[in-house]
Amino acid sequence: MTARRPRARFDDGSAVVEFVVVVPVLLLVVLAVIQIGLALHVRATLVSAAAEGARVAAVSGGDGAAGVRRTREILDSTLAAGVVEAVTARAVVIGGISTVDVEIDARLPLVGLLGPEALVVHGHALVES
Repeated sequence: MTARRPRARFDDGSAVVEFVVVVPVLLLVVLAVIQIGLALHVRATLVSAAAEGARVAAVSGGDGAAGVRRTREILDSTLAAGVVEAVTARAVVIGGISTVDVEIDARLPLVGLLGPEALVVHGHALVES
C-alpha cells in the first residue's frame, strides 16, 4: 500500500490577508461615524446654549452681558474646555423688531484629520419689554 500525500490547499493564509485588507477600511468607517456623531452633538449643544443665552438676554431687556454669562455657564458645564473660542451678544433690529443675537465661535474636536475645524452658531430671541 502506498501512502497518499495530502492535497495542497490554495486558500491557506487567506484569512490573514482578508483581515489585513478589511480592518483598515472598517476602522476608517467607525472613526467617520464617531466623528459625525461628535460633530452633531457639539453643534446641537452650541445651538441650544446660544438660543438659551438669547432668551435670557431678551427677558432681561436686551442685556447682552446676561446672555453671554448664561451661555458660558451652559457651555462650561456641557463641553470640554477649549472648544468654545468666543461668545458675543448684540442687539439687532430686524424689520423694526428688536432682537438679541448670540453668536458662538467654536472649534470642533476632531477624531481623525479630516473635517471642518471651525463652527459658528447663532441664537435669536425677541426683546421683551
